[in-house]
Amino acid sequence: MDRAAFIQGLPKAELHLHIEGSLEPAMMLDLAGRNGVELPYADIAEVRAAYQFSNLQDFLDLYYAGMGVLRRASDFFALADACFRRVGADNVTHLECFVDPQAHLCRGVRFQDLMQGLNEAVRQAAGRGLEVSLILCFLRHLSEREAFGTLEDAEPYHGDFIGVGLDSSELGHPPRKFRNVFAAARDLGFKLTAHAG
Repeated sequence: MDRAAFIQGLPKAELHLHIEGSLEPAMMLDLAGRNGVELPYADIAEVRAAYQFSNLQDFLDLYYAGMGVLRRASDFFALADACFRRVGADNVTHLECFVDPQAHLCRGVRFQDLMQGLNEAVRQAAGRGLEVSLILCFLRHLSEREAFGTLEDAEPYHGDFIGVGLDSSELGHPPRKFRNVFAAARDLGFKLTAHAG
C-alpha cells in the first residue's frame, strides 16, 4: 500500500471547521437562484476569484455574502450534508463544527430552521460513522448583549451544542468584551473556545 492510500485509510478528527465556510461556489449560486438572493458574482469563476483574498476582512466579506443564500431548513441541511460527506470521504470520524447563528438570525432566519437542517445532517452523518459536535459561536463584531440574546435563543437546543465559541472580526473586538456571556455559558455546562490572533 502506498503512503497516500495508507493516510487516506486512517481515521481522522477535524477539530476546526466553520459550517458556513464550507459553502461551495456551485451551491452558493444554486441557493441564491432558488431563494431569490442577488449576489455580486455572475458565475462560479467570479466566486472562485473572490476567494483570492489578502486579509481577514476580505475573507469575512465573502463569508457573510455567501451565507446570505441560506434561508430555509433545507438549505442548512444541504450545506451540512455536503460538508459532512466531503469530510467523511477523507475518513474523518469526528468533526467539531462551528455555527454562526447570529449571522442568520439577523436576516430573519429562525433558529428552529437552522437547527432542523443541521440536526438532520448530523443524524444522517452519524449513520455513516461520522460523529459531529456543534459549537455555537458568537460574532465578536456584535455586542455582548446580542451574544446573551443568542445564548437565550439557543436554550431549546443546548443539548445540540458541546460548547460556545467566538469568531469574526478581531480588530477592535477583544475577547474580554464577552467575558460575562462566556461565564454564563460555562455555568450552563458548555465548553469554551475562542478564535484569537
